[in-house]
Amino acid sequence: MVGMTKNNFATISDRIMCQIRHDILCGEFEAGQKLLLSELKERYQVGGTPLREAMVQLSWQKYVTMKPQKGFWVADVSLDELRGILKARLALGHVALKDAIKKGDEAWELQILTAFHKLNRLDPESALFDYDEWELRHKEFHLSLVACEGSEFIRGMISHVYDQQERYRHFLLNARLSPEKQYHDNGEHEALMKAVLARNVELACQLLEEHSERLYSLLEKAPSLKALLNLPDDETIW
Repeated sequence: MVGMTKNNFATISDRIMCQIRHDILCGEFEAGQKLLLSELKERYQVGGTPLREAMVQLSWQKYVTMKPQKGFWVADVSLDELRGILKARLALGHVALKDAIKKGDEAWELQILTAFHKLNRLDPESALFDYDEWELRHKEFHLSLVACEGSEFIRGMISHVYDQQERYRHFLLNARLSPEKQYHDNGEHEALMKAVLARNVELACQLLEEHSERLYSLLEKAPSLKALLNLPDDETIW
């Protein structure tokens, strides 16, 4: 797990929030599972106040569902929700890509190349693969594509939608899945990068849509989203 040392966070609640979020994404807690504060305090060795603050932050980010007087649950997952997330992602992404391709300068191009190089250095099939580092670099790459002058607001919106999509992507990056069941790049990021740098708006938007749709199609073929985290290695999900 990268970046989880105490010095990397402004407050204890921020650190605990990131630790719980990490454990949700990596399948330590199942979708729909009730989270008991007494058990979380013991697990993360933290007091009640920063833990509650962390849980409220996670509820704002939709990783956790908070019910007054009843407690906290890991947010459930569904294909309907994922479809809505992808629609929002593509609507924002198409607008942002068109603007960035129109305005982007040499510094923008260099930023994209650097972000792609950093992402491409991580191999999901490696025994040393770091899921958290990959996710950081993956997000950095996609945001670099639209990081032109004046794009701060829409990039913030894309970043928020991206974080919601991340919950689903981690099903396909989970270490419990055998390599053939996990996510593979298949050259999609490189193709998207080349289309953007070639200023080919139509192709870039098409590739972005295909990239997002593949996540949906892979999860759609699974027996259930919840089952993905508990499949034996010899079971096929698509």
